[in-house]
Amino acid sequence: MMRAPLALGAGAALLAVMAGAFGSHGLRGTLDARGLEVFQTAVTYQMHHAIALVLVALLALTSLSRRLLACAAVLFSAGIVLFSGSLYLLVLTDLRWIGPLTPLGGLCFMMAWALLVVAAVRHPRVPGQS
Repeated sequence: MMRAPLALGAGAALLAVMAGAFGSHGLRGTLDARGLEVFQTAVTYQMHHAIALVLVALLALTSLSRRLLACAAVLFSAGIVLFSGSLYLLVLTDLRWIGPLTPLGGLCFMMAWALLVVAAVRHPRVPGQS
């Protein structure tokens, strides 16, 4: 199993739960409804892709390409930082110049998922299946 994606995924999931709690309890009354919505979007995407990192670590136990899985893990991690990170900063600091990083993070997510598709198509058999 690849330890780094597992550790990164678990850590990102932990931080997503913490950020969600902070958003629900610490930011109410501080942010307007749109700001809370954007913050929640960052939390949601972070959690989804943290789980994807854990999935990548588990998929390393199969016959899927470890190289493709490692590249997907890097892209999922970059996506979390760029997409969710930019939204957190945008909402909490109002730094508008950070906004263009959000779609780059989304692109990283899409490329990572595409790599998982390629890995599955190239190696359709999983050990234990006939």
